[in-house]
Amino acid sequence: MALPPQDERTLPAAVLRDLAERPLEQALADLQALVEHHGHVIVVCSPAAPTALQRRLHTLRSLMETDRVALFRPDLPPLGLAVLARQLRQLASCDISPGVLASAGRLLVHYIHAGALLNSVARLDHVPVGLKSHAKSWVPGSQFGVLAHPEPRLVKITPEALLPGPEFGTWMLVAKGQLQSDWVSATLAPAWNVQGLRETRLPAESPAWWGTGKLIEFCSYLPDLSVLYQLVTSVRRSRCHWCGIDVIGDRCVFCSATPPGHDSPPPKQLENRTAAG
Repeated sequence: MALPPQDERTLPAAVLRDLAERPLEQALADLQALVEHHGHVIVVCSPAAPTALQRRLHTLRSLMETDRVALFRPDLPPLGLAVLARQLRQLASCDISPGVLASAGRLLVHYIHAGALLNSVARLDHVPVGLKSHAKSWVPGSQFGVLAHPEPRLVKITPEALLPGPEFGTWMLVAKGQLQSDWVSATLAPAWNVQGLRETRLPAESPAWWGTGKLIEFCSYLPDLSVLYQLVTSVRRSRCHWCGIDVIGDRCVFCSATPPGHDSPPPKQLENRTAAG
């Protein structure tokens, strides 16, 4: 997930390697050192990560007894997740408070289009696949264009096949696996009117996420720091009533508290029974 810097201001990523396999004391010491050095830490993790890893993250946060560690798990495929993590690294160089920066991830995810070109969807679990597509995936030479975010979409590749793209200017990042095709760069990218295209290595988690190693993963995104900064700073911010940190949105990413006004009102039946009592 640690993509190369987008620009000279992009901060480096701190990669928590083998977190679930290492001794608990060592993992705790490493995370504690990051918090002490930076003040706050935003951990970006896929919801598809192994259960053991997710449990270890929650255990570490509980043991530290701190609200300075945010666990952020956006529902994105690996390349899209890596792009979002880099956008947060870009914004971390600006005058944005930790709570607003952590909340920004939930805003920026709406501007990411992530998918892949696959040779088979037989083992694709993260995007709904119909029986007809499953059957077609066994035909030699078949290829499928799959959009995982923002709305799942699947098409069998034909000369006219396209996927719905963003309605605003983006760049596209492409990561090639064991599949030979120019459909993404020659057909999809022009149809999406991308302003630039770059290539990177395929994330290690991608074959397992997409169910095949024969793929080309792609993601369109907003690359400019000035645009990202304007998006984030234009949103109204508020102060978390529990931990006191500035946030955007209706939930604090650090302590998970919601404003009192966002609490669900009691059911009307319950109110009537209380009044009658």
